[in-house]
Amino acid sequence: MIELRDAQVVVPSPEGATTILQPTSLTLAERRISIIGGNGSGKSTLARLCNGLIEPSAGTVTVRAGSGDAVEGPDRGRPFDTRRDGAAVRRTVGFVFTDASAQLIMPTVAEDVALSLRRAHRNKADRLAAATAVLERFGLAPLAERSVHTLSGGQKQLLAIATVLATDPAILVADEPTTLLDLRNARMIGELLMSLPQQVIVVTHDLELALQAERTLVVESGRVAFDGDPDEAVARYRELAR
Repeated sequence: MIELRDAQVVVPSPEGATTILQPTSLTLAERRISIIGGNGSGKSTLARLCNGLIEPSAGTVTVRAGSGDAVEGPDRGRPFDTRRDGAAVRRTVGFVFTDASAQLIMPTVAEDVALSLRRAHRNKADRLAAATAVLERFGLAPLAERSVHTLSGGQKQLLAIATVLATDPAILVADEPTTLLDLRNARMIGELLMSLPQQVIVVTHDLELALQAERTLVVESGRVAFDGDPDEAVARYRELAR
């Protein structure tokens, strides 16, 4: 669960301070939440607040891995402030970017997954074994020794998600994960996200994907213009886009 209390994002600009996100209060507890809105509306800023990639200029953002979440160990059930407890927040909330290439930094597929497991598995052999298990889970084992640079767009995005999920975060935030993909791969990634045991918050322009959520936020001009039923949210978004 993620809670925003009067969370605001203000950044400096040549013309003075610019408000990217107006003071926002939300409790994000549903298992599937989608966020939609136009380019530059503030929806990605809202997503980045959820795992501390951006800290609020004012107000607070807290994260709690509840008893029903996938996370195990000492982080379960404890509230974390994104300003004060950054490392714990990032262990609890995984983040997937629009461009998977921004997350794939090791030479091979197996090494990239193994990198994310270095904290959980200090021993190299154990780490590689755990990485292999992750690749098998996501159908990527045949690509283990492939260079990440030779993967297709869909394979890269699948690997990026697998790398994040390798550490079993309680919550996954995905920022437009299908935008750079063709229809087939976009559908594959969308189906994967909706099948995960984790709470999933997805920012998307794919209205079909957005409609699969339990709750949808429409962000417009740095504020949440609608919060509720996905069908109603998409209708409101269409009105705003006219």
